[in-house]
This record gives sequence, structure tokens and C-alpha cells, in this order.
Amino acid sequence: MRNYAYILVMFAVIYAIRALPMTLIRRPIKSPFLQSFLFYVPYVTLAVMTFPAIVNATQHPLAGVLALVVGVVAAWFGLGLMPVAVLCCAAVFLSELLLV
Repeated sequence: MRNYAYILVMFAVIYAIRALPMTLIRRPIKSPFLQSFLFYVPYVTLAVMTFPAIVNATQHPLAGVLALVVGVVAAWFGLGLMPVAVLCCAAVFLSELLLV
């Protein structure tokens, strides 16, 4: 019975998040602040979900942080997804060899 209550609450929250904006906001959003806020919400959500996984996926959290820094720097210099992923994996591999 408790599981059904959890499922009902999850349904209500997800439905409210998706249905209320469609029913309450009928005209275009003209506020530049609100538009920019809504534009960055998916990126922030992805970052918030990904960051703990990056740090905790390795044996040593320092290796995860190092891989994160290497990935950010590589992406900043315009490398594609594959080279960034390879550099991050190499950073974790080497740092875990040195931290053991």
C-alpha cells in the first residue's frame, strides 16, 4: 500500500511540473531574465546529476576531480567528445596508479 502512495505522489509532482506551465502560462515569456533562467535549467540539472557521479565513480575522489578538471580544460580548448572522454579516462587511470 505504501508503494502506491509513493507512486501517486511521484505522478502528482511530475504531472504538476509538466501540466501547470502549459495551463497557467498562455502568452510568450518576455522577461529576458526568466528566458535565460529557463534556458539554463536543463544544463544545470545535468551538471548537478553528473558531478557527484564523476567524483564518486573512482576509487579515489581526487582521481575523479582530476578527471573533471582535465575534461573541462580539454573541452574549453575545443576538443570533441571522444578526445575529452579519452583524456578523462587516461587522467583517472594515471592518477589511480599514482595514488595506490
